[in-house]
Amino acid sequence: HAPPPQEIVSNNQTTTITMKTCIIASLIASAAAFAPAKQAARTTAINSFEDELGAQAPLGFFDPLGLVADGDQEKFDRLRYVEIKHGRICMLAVVGYLVQEAGIRLPGDVDYSGLAFADVPNGFAALTTIQGAGIAQVVAFIGFLELAVMKDITGGEFVGDFRNDAFDLGWDSFDEETKLQKRAIELNQGRAAQMGILALMVHEQLGVSLIPSA
Repeated sequence: HAPPPQEIVSNNQTTTITMKTCIIASLIASAAAFAPAKQAARTTAINSFEDELGAQAPLGFFDPLGLVADGDQEKFDRLRYVEIKHGRICMLAVVGYLVQEAGIRLPGDVDYSGLAFADVPNGFAALTTIQGAGIAQVVAFIGFLELAVMKDITGGEFVGDFRNDAFDLGWDSFDEETKLQKRAIELNQGRAAQMGILALMVHEQLGVSLIPSA
């Protein structure tokens, strides 16, 4: 005799639950197998870089994406170089944005068509006001700085040292503690400037200025 329909349904449900339980158990086991390796990599990175410049209170060594979880010093130095360079660019960008927003302009004209510096608006609007040749000159100048000037040629004292035995401004007169403090100040101000210029750009596009009106 064939079993009642209720018994067939019950058996099917039991089989389905058992299969799901096995799958979940397998996934948990797989995840557990990888957990020690990840923890070991994280521990290696913390041990390698917890005393590096920039790993300071309140966050300490902060690498939520695990970019240097393998403890690779070369990779860390490359990322630190990029961070310092972007920070320096953004510090200049914030100052330039605020100066122009205050209405301060160079005298004279931008080009031979008679467009005055005073007529060039601040922010993104300047890109559509200045002619293409002017934008090309700006890009070419930045490229020149990137390729020929803002780089370590002679082998600097630390990552981001672009003095190249020619531009010192008294740096060698500082003791090691003062040098480390000044490098930390630059790094932190660069980090703040990256967030600052991003906020200025986003709010400009939103039409909500962060700068108080006079």
